[in-house]
Amino acid sequence: MSTAVAVAGGPPTASNQISSAGTSAAALDPNMFLKLLVAEIQNQDPTKPMNSSELVQQLASFSQVQQGAETNSRLAAMMEALSLGQAAAIIGRKVTAADGTDLGTVGAVRYSSQGLMVRLADGSETRLGPGATIRE
Repeated sequence: MSTAVAVAGGPPTASNQISSAGTSAAALDPNMFLKLLVAEIQNQDPTKPMNSSELVQQLASFSQVQQGAETNSRLAAMMEALSLGQAAAIIGRKVTAADGTDLGTVGAVRYSSQGLMVRLADGSETRLGPGATIRE
């Protein structure tokens, strides 16, 4: 639920509303940020136009949000590639469960919503959980 709160004694506008759920400008989607900025410009009081320094500051904020989102996307792709590379290194190795049960030799690996899944040489598939041992 979002609640409009006037900041600095003025009426609530697109730029000075805060969410009661704690949404920050950095968490906004870049498209949403741009829509809010356009709405603010369209609805500004013609007798009190937006200060140019405020506009520049908001555009700089938009640029930072956009760059942050792009950085997060690239980092996620790098982490996935790194994880898959590390997971591929266990193919052909023997796996023992945390309780000491010999699971067998890893034939393939994949990531799922459950975590790292290993397909063993016998065709069975299991989640590689905490405490598992991988050996030659």
